[in-house]
Amino acid sequence: MIRVAVVGATGYVGMEIVRLLHARQDVRVTSVVSNSFIGKPFSSIYPSLRGLIDLPCDPLDADLLSEKADFLILALPHGVSGDLVPKMLTNGKKIIDHSADFRFRDLAVYEATYKVAHPSPDRLGESVYGMPELYREDIRKARLVADPGCYPTCSVLGIAPLLRNRIVSTKGIIINAASGISGAGRKTELPYSFCESQESMKAYGIGGHRHTPEIEQELSLLAGEPVMVSFVPHLVPMKRGMIATMHLDLLQDATVETIHDLYRETYANEPFVRILPIGQYPETRFVSGSNYIDIGLFVDHRMNRVLVVSALDNLGKGSSGQAIQAMNLMCGLPETEGLTAPAFYL
Repeated sequence: MIRVAVVGATGYVGMEIVRLLHARQDVRVTSVVSNSFIGKPFSSIYPSLRGLIDLPCDPLDADLLSEKADFLILALPHGVSGDLVPKMLTNGKKIIDHSADFRFRDLAVYEATYKVAHPSPDRLGESVYGMPELYREDIRKARLVADPGCYPTCSVLGIAPLLRNRIVSTKGIIINAASGISGAGRKTELPYSFCESQESMKAYGIGGHRHTPEIEQELSLLAGEPVMVSFVPHLVPMKRGMIATMHLDLLQDATVETIHDLYRETYANEPFVRILPIGQYPETRFVSGSNYIDIGLFVDHRMNRVLVVSALDNLGKGSSGQAIQAMNLMCGLPETEGLTAPAFYL
């Protein structure tokens, strides 16, 4: 039995982690941490878990966490995890962190993107980027895993086979993506209220979204050379789900059949990556509530481009589900344990 503490449990990511872990027989959630709701039953904040997860919310206390848990999943704001992680690693814990604090290989890029000084720069080299499809064996051996952002997961898995096999140019890559409102977190800010977001769609973070450097980091590693992308995210009036359309210039003539075969071969043994038949494209309703990512492909011969469309649940494969996938690997458990449920659909 693995004792897990979820830190930052009352946000949407934390709640989804608790929900997914509850049904497991090999894992027990022993602590839910929330400084905003100390002492209140977790089920009073999320009544859907009444009678299932009634644990009182704990304060953020490193000593208390060391007593209660073997494994920590952190869903904290950027800049906060960096203080807690070194203490818990010293205490022998394994950690998955959802913030950006340990995602970047270059300290300067992190600090320029998030406008904060990193509290634990010496730990950056110890962290593994938590995308199993790219770093599975490193994750198995890791003590500290940085869970990727939802937009990077949707984008990088969609593009990876093309760059890795040098089929497309590293220049002029365009990524247009759209996310449900839960991607902004459990906020009460005006732009995310019902009347402000319903029946509307908008682009945001144009030219400066904080996930852009993360996407560029991983694509550059795949390509073996620096890659820059034009990334534009959009907010759409749905609770959860994410879809990205990526445009890449071909370096050689290719048919959609050839590209499709490449993707099927690349992801043949990946349990959560589904390559759709030629002529079919993802929809968010087919992945919402799941840990799957669906990918569809089109070759535009008129423009000599390949278009990739990928969709996932921003709270599933885009965050909580992917974290549990990594946790399974880190703990020597079957990678798919607790994650094979299909999408909600309705």
